[in-house]
This record gives sequence, C-alpha cells and structure tokens, in this order.
Amino acid sequence: MDYPNAQDPGAPVRSGIPEHGRIPKYYAVKAHIAVLIEELGEGGLLPTERDLAEKYEVARETVRQALRELLLEGKLRRQGRGTVVAGPKLEQPLSLASYTEGVRRQGRTPGRTLISLDRFPCSEALAAEAGLTRGEPVWHMERVLLADDERVGLESTYVAVARAPRLDEDFAPDSSFYAYLRDRLGIAFGDADERIETVLATPREALLIGTPPALPMLLIHRVSRDTDGLPLERVRTLYRGDRFSFSAHLQG
Repeated sequence: MDYPNAQDPGAPVRSGIPEHGRIPKYYAVKAHIAVLIEELGEGGLLPTERDLAEKYEVARETVRQALRELLLEGKLRRQGRGTVVAGPKLEQPLSLASYTEGVRRQGRTPGRTLISLDRFPCSEALAAEAGLTRGEPVWHMERVLLADDERVGLESTYVAVARAPRLDEDFAPDSSFYAYLRDRLGIAFGDADERIETVLATPREALLIGTPPALPMLLIHRVSRDTDGLPLERVRTLYRGDRFSFSAHLQG
C-alpha cells in the first residue's frame, strides 16, 4: 500500500479513500470543508449550507451529511443559527486524577453544576458492585461537568454516608470531590476499576448536557477504593464524544 510521506500517523491511511478510488460525494465535500476549517480557525463562522452547496456544486443534503460527520467528530459546533469551528477536544487522562485536574492542565476552567444531592439506603445491586452493605445510607450526587462554562458531561457519584457524613453541608458542589476527600476528610485514593463504552444519551441526559440525543457519548464506570482497599465511590460519567478524547500511559 502506498503511504504518503506526509501521512499523519494518527489519521486514516490514505485519508480514508478506498483503493478503487471512488469517493462518495459527501466525503469529498467533507474533505473540502476540513480544509476550510483549518483556514477559518477556532470560532470561525462557516458559510451556510446553501453557500457550500453552490461552492462545491452538490445538493444541500450532501453538504448536510458532511456537516453532520464533522459535528459528530467535534470539528464544528452549532452556535445560534450558525455553525462555527470548534476548539480542540479536551484530553482526559485515564488515571486517578480528578476531572478538575485534567481540565486545568489544558488551560481550561473546570466547573460543575449541581443537579441533585440525595440520600437513600444502598440497593442490593449497588452494594454488590461497589463493595458496600445493602441498606446502609448512601449519597447520590449528580452534576453537569463544565469546561469554560461549556457543558461537556454528566457525572453521578455514589458514596457511603459514613465516608462523607457532612457532604450536604460542607462540600461546595462546583468544586472537586476528590480534593474534598483528600484535603477535608484526609481520605487518599488507592486504586480503581474503570470501564469505558460508547452509548447514546437518554433524552433527560441530552437535555442536561445540551446535546442532540443522537450524539455519541463516552461512558465511564469507575469503582474506587482508598489506600486500605476499602470501598470509596462508584461513579458513572458521561462525556460528550465530540468534545473529549482519553489517553493512557502503558508500561510493559
């Protein structure tokens, strides 16, 4: 296979063009718009669908399909009635570092908006998964994740009331829960089990995050323990697939 010398090692081989060389019209338009995106830069306003259709001499539905893919890939975003060039994706490390720390490392301002903080008896399923005792009091905290005031995810945290008895009184919901456990309660994270999958948000989740229900989401399940191996938290976090990527350092 012919690999161009300038091939980006992270890009599709041969720019995703099949060996037979026949390219779908929408994909050719998508490639043209990708060049335009580079020229406009972050925040640049894209021409209308009608203007793009006239420019590339294709039907508006062809342009629409190209734009849909670029929106899903996070290269574009809707702003009002127009479409603008999106900034780079947030890169979140797969580690015991908090969301707050990961976002700050990229020069963005992290934030959270509290949706609910409830207390209830631990269910049998949660007890089995998180290593808790069925019926013991558990906090459930749900928060929308923000980066520079942009909604980028939704986080559900379950923690035993015994580990954080005053969570509803002395924790600031827009701050880092990990920092609260470490600095206020003296609890250190030891290890965690994590699972990642691709899902679609429910209508409620899409409304809270402010995305179309058809936008792919990255879902992370995490069960954490402290340095003594005792259960600490169970977290379910949805991240926007168009705004996030994940990285990990692997060592042999």
